[in-house]
Amino acid sequence: MKIIKKIIIFLIVIIILTIAAGWLYSKTLKPNYKGEIVIKNTTEDVTIYFDEIGVPHINAKNQKDAYVALGYVHAQDRLWQMELIRRIAAGRLSEIFGEKLIRADKLFSGLGIEEASAETIKNLDKNSAAYKMAIAYLEGINQYIENGKTPIEFNLVGVEKEQYTLKDMYNVFGYMAFSFAVAHKTDPMLNEVKEKLGTAYFNELIGAENQNLTLIKNEKNPEITGAFSLAMNSLIDVLPISPFIGSNSWVIGADKTKNGKVIFANDPHIGYSQPSVWYQAHIKTPDYEMYGFHLALVPFPLLGHNKDFAYGLTMFENDDIDFYVEENNPKNTNQYKFKEDYFDYKLIQKRLKIKDAKDSLYTIKVSKHGPLMNGIVEHLETEKPIAMQWIYTKLNNRILDVAYEMSHATNLTEFKKGASKLHAPGLNMMYGDAKNNIAWFATGKLYKYRDSLYTKTFLNGSSGKDEIVEYLDFEENPQAINPTNNYVYSANNQPDSIKNSLYPGYYLSEDRAKRIVDLVAPKNDWTKEDVAKMIMDVTSPSAPKVAKDLIKYLDKREFSPSAKTAIHILENWTGNYDKEEVAPVIYNRFIYEFQKNTFADEMGKSFHQFASTPFIEKVLPMQAAKEKSVWWDNVSTKDKVETKQDIITTSFKNAFSFLENQLGANVAGWKWERVISVEHKHAIGEIAVLRKYFNVGPFVPSGGDQVINNQIYDIDSTGYYKVKAGPSTRRIVDFSDVENSIAVIPTGQSGRVFSKHYKDQRKKYLNGNFFKMKLNAVEIKQSKNVLVLKAEK
Repeated sequence: MKIIKKIIIFLIVIIILTIAAGWLYSKTLKPNYKGEIVIKNTTEDVTIYFDEIGVPHINAKNQKDAYVALGYVHAQDRLWQMELIRRIAAGRLSEIFGEKLIRADKLFSGLGIEEASAETIKNLDKNSAAYKMAIAYLEGINQYIENGKTPIEFNLVGVEKEQYTLKDMYNVFGYMAFSFAVAHKTDPMLNEVKEKLGTAYFNELIGAENQNLTLIKNEKNPEITGAFSLAMNSLIDVLPISPFIGSNSWVIGADKTKNGKVIFANDPHIGYSQPSVWYQAHIKTPDYEMYGFHLALVPFPLLGHNKDFAYGLTMFENDDIDFYVEENNPKNTNQYKFKEDYFDYKLIQKRLKIKDAKDSLYTIKVSKHGPLMNGIVEHLETEKPIAMQWIYTKLNNRILDVAYEMSHATNLTEFKKGASKLHAPGLNMMYGDAKNNIAWFATGKLYKYRDSLYTKTFLNGSSGKDEIVEYLDFEENPQAINPTNNYVYSANNQPDSIKNSLYPGYYLSEDRAKRIVDLVAPKNDWTKEDVAKMIMDVTSPSAPKVAKDLIKYLDKREFSPSAKTAIHILENWTGNYDKEEVAPVIYNRFIYEFQKNTFADEMGKSFHQFASTPFIEKVLPMQAAKEKSVWWDNVSTKDKVETKQDIITTSFKNAFSFLENQLGANVAGWKWERVISVEHKHAIGEIAVLRKYFNVGPFVPSGGDQVINNQIYDIDSTGYYKVKAGPSTRRIVDFSDVENSIAVIPTGQSGRVFSKHYKDQRKKYLNGNFFKMKLNAVEIKQSKNVLVLKAEK
């Protein structure tokens, strides 16, 4: 008995010691939010006040010291995120995650981002303020690497910390630019439709580009292959870092607000992940102040505000990638034809290091248009050499200057000048200020081909006739400055015409844009609280119309009482995507079946890729309203030509039967909350036993696809809607009370799993609530968490 007692006591002691050791270890993994740290390369001490959600308020005597401090605190909260994002464009994820990332590494290392980064850095003005501040920021990061606590992820995957360079920073810009693009997901699919199905099918699809448009108006006033597409898409899906997708922003002029001052709103839509994409930081020096939202490894905020102005962005969605079919020299496959001559491909040797495997060696061929996709994307269903021309790698890159000049502008003119230098990716830059100026600029280097050329299918690389003939001056870009309607907005929708024609792009459906206009236009007494409510709006203006266009072809006499109930719910739906609604469940399944029965028989394997592009959302309302279409006939059936009514009836029957099996016989119980969910995934959370510690969620969000509170998911065969992207932050700046402007991010400020700020914003984000973006010095200095970076003497 005594032996048993001793064993029990021994085990208890071991358990207590293990818990204590674990607790002590976790303490070593938390960021430092208070105390003193000696730091190099600063001239004065820097005081940092961390507020209740972990946002650093950096007070420095000069900007260089401030950026060293920013790099240091950014790294202590987000070093693992920095490590992942710098590896993407360099093709170095396989070093950490092994063979499953080889294809993604091959793609990104072959795009020319690294080579373009090196060329840009070689030509940088080393005396410019942007360069000096970027170097100071990197110094801060690297000092943390040398002296700070190593995030647990590095130990779990067995990777050593490495110093960061400007090349890493530019590689982040390159990844951001590529993730904004849509051409690589859409153009090969459209090309395959044209080649395999013919012009009748193709012309009906592309007709959607010019229908159901809510155009962003230009106005200036004075200042006050299916396999190819699927392969490209699948490579992006496996990345452990968020892709950039869409966004909303609207800026309401003083004449439309209750307090007579501008109100600015912005919620960029980016893939959900953990940690969240944005890192908030407030810098204040004697000659500069900015509360900004930073990407990992980017010193200058892409979203920001101070007491004088606010700015933000949405994705322009312009076309800045084109694919060319090259013609090889029949006698030498290392040469390609252009006009009458043959030219050597540039050959670039690449080596991928792979965890627990031999290195992978391969060669990339590059023509005058760009790298051949054949060598870096597997499973292409063509032997033709396909080159990708991308404006980002083709033209001079000034993106560091763009970010610096926008964040350091003192007025609208300076902001516009900075924005005008952006060549790629295309962004809608939104602006509002305390002097009651509002503006929108569609930025990016725009260009023209010959008038008859359609650029969303493969171009002829050898003829010389499919080349860019003109680059447009920035003044010709779509833009609006202090428009007479007293507001500007963007929801990734088609901008108004340029030189009497609509600029080609991959603009999203009009749903969010139309809803923004419908809400903003008639009201002239907007407040911050009104805008906070609007940014959580979950109503689609287009979905009810699509539903009615389909329902009118149903013969209700064919259906059971329960099916008639479902039809009645859809008929009376206002487009609301609240959690308790039933109609979104019926609608989403109905349109999945409708799109599958309309397009899948002709498209085959390409349908899955078509269904996952934003293009299908533009096609849907047009197809639903169309009486005659070559797509109605099911080509797999014999001795019958299906009609629109046949397709719709079959689709609804299939949808209803599926939902009965999935959710039960009681239609009233088919609530949206039963099928929608969101989980913010961490790369380490892919390991099952670690999921609950690193991932945040799952939760049931409000909202749906293409409503203002945009929750982006695939509409597929599963009948469940796992949200993969949405508002990466919600920000509202009210210049009548700028010190009480508000924002929220999906999870938390810190990427350190043991930090109290790892997920402390999740509840407010889900519920549509906000935190204050503090600018008041007295309020900030009340913080109990004060970290002083002492200048090394």
